[in-house]
Amino acid sequence: MQKSQQRGENRVVVILDALVGSAGISGEMSAIFGNLCCMFRRCLFSVLSVGPIPNHIAFIMDGNRRYAKRTQISTGHRVGFSALISVLRYCYEIGVKYVTIYAFSIDNFKRKPEEVQSTMDLMQEKIDELLEEHSIVNKYGIRMNFWGNLNLLNDAVRLSVEKAMRNTSNNTGPVLSVCVAYTSTNEITHAIEKSCCQKTEMMKRRANGFENGFVEKNTQTMVTVVDLEMHLFSNDCPDPDIIIRTSGETRLSNFLLWQSSFSHLQNPAPLWPEFSLRHLVWAILSYQRAYPYLQNRSKKML
Repeated sequence: MQKSQQRGENRVVVILDALVGSAGISGEMSAIFGNLCCMFRRCLFSVLSVGPIPNHIAFIMDGNRRYAKRTQISTGHRVGFSALISVLRYCYEIGVKYVTIYAFSIDNFKRKPEEVQSTMDLMQEKIDELLEEHSIVNKYGIRMNFWGNLNLLNDAVRLSVEKAMRNTSNNTGPVLSVCVAYTSTNEITHAIEKSCCQKTEMMKRRANGFENGFVEKNTQTMVTVVDLEMHLFSNDCPDPDIIIRTSGETRLSNFLLWQSSFSHLQNPAPLWPEFSLRHLVWAILSYQRAYPYLQNRSKKML
């Protein structure tokens, strides 16, 4: 079975490498080749759509620094951003409605100050680029969310984040959620604190109601799972169908722990800047093979 799957993957790799690898082609031939690639992607995605298409894919974009060291470039994050734009375009062409990316963990603030500052500067630059007229955000009508403790960001980045959410809040296309200054532990703690505050206010109103002769009916004073989930950063997004961590690492690293109970976890070997169409296609094919099992497990738990 594994050999058969490996042969299938090799066929996908050969076809995609032949049609997508346009290095060395320029001018008119490049335009023709680009059109052929678009046609090929449409055909490929129509075949993929015969099976279940994931509604939500989350990415842990791991390997930017290792890629920079291996290729001897100053920073792998710029190359990683280019890979992200390509992956977003492929996801939206396939029909994925929600994409979530792990951009910067709270733990990443422990890195060297100059590295943190460089990353923040690049983040601000790229957020501003995404709001430009011809960006992928405007092309697809993307609504942007930023999940995390945004108070940990410097003023310039936080203002760019708030502007991006404000400017895209009425967009009706796909949703891109960026986890920055984020850990799942912090998200859950934040949700518990918000839920407790809400219940405290409810109990105060109830006490005032007794004093004034009114009783608020059906008041639940205990914090429930529904209360907690309502205050998660991800409360308006479905749980991810697939979580992909590049570079072969098998850890979730405090990412979407609450939301990943029935997610298909994948850890492809390429570093994030190397992640391409063929890897995404293979990830979706793997998800489609596992889909009956995931659905069965989900139904049993409900």
